[in-house]
Amino acid sequence: MSEAIKNRYDFVFLFDVKDGNPNGDPDQVNLPRADAEDQHGLITDVCIKRKVRNYVMLAKELKPPFDIFIRQEQILNNIIDTAVGEKIQERQANLCQTYFDIRTFGAVLSTGDKGAGTVRGPVQFTFARSEDRIYQAEHSITRCAVTTQKEADAQEGREHASTFGRKSTVPYAMYRMHGFVSAIDARKTKFSEEDLILLWKALINAFEHDRAAARGEMNPRKLVIFKHVSHLGNELSGRLFDRVKINKNSELPRCKNDYPITVDRNNLPAGIEVKEWPEENIF
Repeated sequence: MSEAIKNRYDFVFLFDVKDGNPNGDPDQVNLPRADAEDQHGLITDVCIKRKVRNYVMLAKELKPPFDIFIRQEQILNNIIDTAVGEKIQERQANLCQTYFDIRTFGAVLSTGDKGAGTVRGPVQFTFARSEDRIYQAEHSITRCAVTTQKEADAQEGREHASTFGRKSTVPYAMYRMHGFVSAIDARKTKFSEEDLILLWKALINAFEHDRAAARGEMNPRKLVIFKHVSHLGNELSGRLFDRVKINKNSELPRCKNDYPITVDRNNLPAGIEVKEWPEENIF
């Protein structure tokens, strides 16, 4: 394994959605998630982490040290119980060495017969929030086929039997997510520079291999990375995030050009380096 990163990072990830449902809420008949008080759109951190995991699975083909712990058809307790080591710290180290997502996001490993405690990962995401209120559009759709004989019998006499359904979309929204990479926690999981580059690639490509009829068009628009010289940090993350501004120039935004994004690089605090994708090479 490579050496753990030595710098702290804070970042802002901006992406948009057009005519799609970026993250349906199962408690609200799968409508796009929204803040109940102000109707700004929400996408959970778990949703974005899933897309990162999926990209890493495709890019690294589940080969250690880039295997993925949280994925479909995985029986987690079986993996935890077969981790190498007698002590919890040894078992944690073995799992971190094998699985990218444990090394990155951490995991609860206290289940199973043996257990391996809990690992706090160095990378944390916030919920993504839309810049403006979203409109939760609902559309009636039909399918020129039925699922069961009962449905066919109920529509007997009609020229063509069909199935009715509903589809929910956001016409357009720009979402903003904040992220944090701790050099302190990276020491514990051995999260490396190679892992960090893979994380940036996974964010930028998060939507490319996650296409679905329900999600419409989702695209990354900007990734702003603040690198600290110090492992503890050279500035408060909130002050750095304030330097990334979205300037709305339309009353009814419908494309990325309606949301110009600017980054204030004037009078940066000592020890802070800024990189912007796609303008700069971050790899």
